[in-house]
Amino acid sequence: MSVDYPAMHAEVAQVFLDGAVMVDESQWDSPTPCEGWTVRDLVNHVVAGNFWAAELVGGRTIGDVGDAYDGDVLGDQPSSVVEKSTASAVSAFRAPGAMTASCAVSYGPVPGKVYCGHRIVDLVGHAWDLATATGQDATREAAHVAACLEILEPQFELLAASGLFGGATDPGASAEPQARLLSMLGRGSG
Repeated sequence: MSVDYPAMHAEVAQVFLDGAVMVDESQWDSPTPCEGWTVRDLVNHVVAGNFWAAELVGGRTIGDVGDAYDGDVLGDQPSSVVEKSTASAVSAFRAPGAMTASCAVSYGPVPGKVYCGHRIVDLVGHAWDLATATGQDATREAAHVAACLEILEPQFELLAASGLFGGATDPGASAEPQARLLSMLGRGSG
């Protein structure tokens, strides 16, 4: 499989958006598989990441953006903010030159393709977290899981050592793909 990064990002961003708009009012304070995070915290994290993606792919730096996306970015209209942030990130990664643009992310300047790959993995993992926390179907699409594995496997040891995925383990190539991905993301076998 060779990942079409902008197209895959758009697909997984839509999956997360679809799950977020299905959150019932009573579920926003529910715990998620991400230790210490409620559903609202999780969605807020993804939304802030979407807004950051648009800024960084567009050539801005962390210093330029400052604290614009710190704290609660969801406000009292979470669904509309999720939609706006999703459209913003999807548009940024689809822009001409986005995959080769230098993105000044927190772990150093990386090509847009690398950053997009990390956003794909983040979205798929957090879509699973959201589905699990809210009682939605937590089975991820096989193509999305395969894309994440293709992105993660060459970088797994580096990413695991970074602490980005707490409790990350590699269960081996014989594990079922979604279980393998979830283990690599520090989520056990899901």
